[in-house]
Amino acid sequence: MNAPTKPPRADVEILTLGCRLNAYESEAMRSLAGEAELSNAVIINTCAVTGEAVRQARQTIRRARRERPDAEIIVTGCAAQIDPQAFAAMPEVSRVIGNIEKMQAETFARRQHERVQVADIMAVRETASHLIDGFQERTRVYVQVQNGCDHRCTFCIIPYGRGNSRSAPAGDVIDQIRRLAANGVPEVVLTGVDLTSWGADLPGQPQLGALVARILKLAPDLPMLRLSSLDAIEMDDQLFELVTQNERVAPYMHLSLQHGDDMILKRMKRRHSRAQAIELCQRLKAARPEIALGADLIAGFPTETEEHFSNLVSVIDECGLAYVHVFPFSPREGTPAARMPQLDRALVKERAARLREAASGALARHLDAWVGREAIGVIEREGFARLPDFTPVHFQGAPEGFQRLRFTAHDGAHLIGEPA
Repeated sequence: MNAPTKPPRADVEILTLGCRLNAYESEAMRSLAGEAELSNAVIINTCAVTGEAVRQARQTIRRARRERPDAEIIVTGCAAQIDPQAFAAMPEVSRVIGNIEKMQAETFARRQHERVQVADIMAVRETASHLIDGFQERTRVYVQVQNGCDHRCTFCIIPYGRGNSRSAPAGDVIDQIRRLAANGVPEVVLTGVDLTSWGADLPGQPQLGALVARILKLAPDLPMLRLSSLDAIEMDDQLFELVTQNERVAPYMHLSLQHGDDMILKRMKRRHSRAQAIELCQRLKAARPEIALGADLIAGFPTETEEHFSNLVSVIDECGLAYVHVFPFSPREGTPAARMPQLDRALVKERAARLREAASGALARHLDAWVGREAIGVIEREGFARLPDFTPVHFQGAPEGFQRLRFTAHDGAHLIGEPA
């Protein structure tokens, strides 16, 4: 379905926590709230990936009430879907709505008075396409092609917030991307909860590589297509070929690795081994040397020994990672990992700090390799750009569009550039 284009009132604010999919859905909600003529409201789109994410959601709700004492506070997103009653019990909250309800304009209409509107997410069988023309104040636009997850990693609560895997039809995805390209969007990011499972529920069970190929062919005006986090074990042959051979596919892969030790990977119920992850990364680098790789890694998983942790740290170098998102393990009630023997919290934090130190070293080496070179970056905001391989750049000038930049130094986290 097409998202309506009527803008929301100025007194409607949307606060987004968590993943790229939430960012996409917040933009769709912006239009849906406008269609419903919602007024004087704050919509908080929450995340539930860790206990810390839920704590931040509660903080955001309390702060929103202090800053907008007369506004309607509407809480949605994964944390609200998983535990709606806990948020409904907060005195600051006006309404709690689920991940399905938040994508329906009627939910935001004033005639809806139910305090909690949260349906059974596991009963949902399809992902509706909400077409949007662009993101407010963004040059990198996320497009949802998949939602939910059929896997049950022992540490993850997200399937209970998103439901089972379901795919947006390829035609709807391509229509949206063509609209975005026609409006001058320089870069589109395909996103989903389990992106590489796209197509498994569609007729003929097409794979993600087939979707990427169709986008590149049928949206020729799109300068750059980027993929969000991928499950390493699910990259099909066509996708590998496009990622490594087509210059319009961004030279950056973010992989959902989670750990580097085989025993911990089994206890996480991941479907790849350490050797498979390393082999994929080496193949990607060999086929496209300029590609940069990132990954999510969890420190302090239950039963993790110092040897297990050493294998986790070493996978950064073995895989040639440039970007690492470090997560200290946080037990989530209702997951199998929460019932496993836990490590002392101080040890978890200490290992996460050591993992971040290794990740910082890897990023510094990646930035070192760029100093003295030039490249074209996409300007995200004044003074900030990203290169095709996702490297962040601080520079002076060029408020929008593309800019060729020369890199003179880095600060350990960003390149320092100037117009070339």
